[in-house]
Amino acid sequence: MMRPSPPLRVAARAEFRSLAPPRLPSPRWLSSTAAPRAPRAAAAAAAVLAPSSQAGFFLSNRIFERSACLESLVANHRPRTTSTAPAAPPSSAAMSQTPQSLADLPPHRRRQARKQALANGDVPDGTLPANASSTLTNVAAAQPAHSARRILSTLLSLSKPRLTALVVLTAMAPYALYPVPEMLMPTMTETPSLSPLTLLFLTTGTTLCSASANALNMLYEPSTDAKMSRTRNRPLVRRLISPAGAALFAVLAGATGVGALYFGVNPTVSFLGFSNIVLYAGIYTPLKGVTAFNTWVGAVVGGIPPLMGWAAAAGEAATNDGSWRELLFAGDGSSIGGWLLAGLLFAWQFPHFMALSWGIREEYKAAGLRMLAWTNPGRNARVALRYSIVFIPICLGLCAAGVTEWSFAATSLPVNLWLVREAVRFWRFEGHNGSARGLFWASVWHLPAVMILALLHKKGMWSRAWRGAFGDEDEGVWEDEELEEMASMTAAKVAAKR
Repeated sequence: MMRPSPPLRVAARAEFRSLAPPRLPSPRWLSSTAAPRAPRAAAAAAAVLAPSSQAGFFLSNRIFERSACLESLVANHRPRTTSTAPAAPPSSAAMSQTPQSLADLPPHRRRQARKQALANGDVPDGTLPANASSTLTNVAAAQPAHSARRILSTLLSLSKPRLTALVVLTAMAPYALYPVPEMLMPTMTETPSLSPLTLLFLTTGTTLCSASANALNMLYEPSTDAKMSRTRNRPLVRRLISPAGAALFAVLAGATGVGALYFGVNPTVSFLGFSNIVLYAGIYTPLKGVTAFNTWVGAVVGGIPPLMGWAAAAGEAATNDGSWRELLFAGDGSSIGGWLLAGLLFAWQFPHFMALSWGIREEYKAAGLRMLAWTNPGRNARVALRYSIVFIPICLGLCAAGVTEWSFAATSLPVNLWLVREAVRFWRFEGHNGSARGLFWASVWHLPAVMILALLHKKGMWSRAWRGAFGDEDEGVWEDEELEEMASMTAAKVAAKR
């Protein structure tokens, strides 16, 4: 069989193409890259040999038109990332344009968004937890006017409930740490003991004194509170309560709290509670706009509640007149434990507040409040580190003073070293690279951990528990000696009557 010559094959192919219906040009958006061009020589040969040069040989050989439904699917298609090609993290601009809020995202997406925002430096370091006062203000604003729930939520917001709870706990822990045998009513035992009624008056009075000081603080600075995102939702800024109403609440709470401490505990504790109101509302709050030394005054305010708890317990065990000298400056050195606990709370204020204030340093600056976080960031970090180291000798001092067992020094050391480590990072990076957030949360967990460990290692607590559960080995000997003594006394009385 003879094969057709090349010119005949080309002519037959051209005739076949002429019989086919005309093809639509392919849309450009369907292909990601441009179609390859034929060499110039091949294009010239095709123009000579083929009469219809409009339909090139290298174009797609489709006869039917494209379906319109497929075009809509292709247009709406979004490429999906695979495990072989990891997607780049979303930028802060893209996240800001997303209509979905951060709270609506899944937890892992929220963490990714925060990390990306912190890495880009778009937002301050997220060190602050949810503000309890702001939450209560939102609850109050949602209630009907003059309703009981609205009034109660507003007053609780004025009291700063989270801070007040911390103050009360720091007063209760030293009360429980005071070296007395057990928590019994004084009328039930002849040994010095602590009264639950005294503890009730202590917690109630301390709560009211703290609420009064916090309300006066808000009453003094509504203008600066309105300039900061952390405080602009407070009740006086939102006008949920009038200044006169807030002042009346502060006066009533303060007078009731000081009175409860005076009549239910002792005058020394009452004086300390009143002093804390004056220091916090009358000295610390005005100094915030004058000098960065206000932080040290605020630390003194934080150190007074442990002294109140210690003095309350010392008043129960007082053998003399129970004056402030005996309760706070005892000659036998029994008041050293109270001062050590006060020093612990004084030192704790610095790593906690220095880390907290760093995240909102620009807001403090805009509001005109002088904090080391923006006036001197380097010193801010050094102060946090310096006072973080102090906890180690303070814990050793509690052991030496007989407040806790020596095992407390060993168990508290890892917690103290953790805080020191985070303070070193805070000092090295001056708050950046997440160091402020790390120090803040370390301080939040450090204080309750140290207090719980101190309570677990209270001096003589476990030995008394052992004796209460299994008895004392010498208990029978003492009973025999007492019986012999009573028998001899009885015999002596009978002989004297004869």
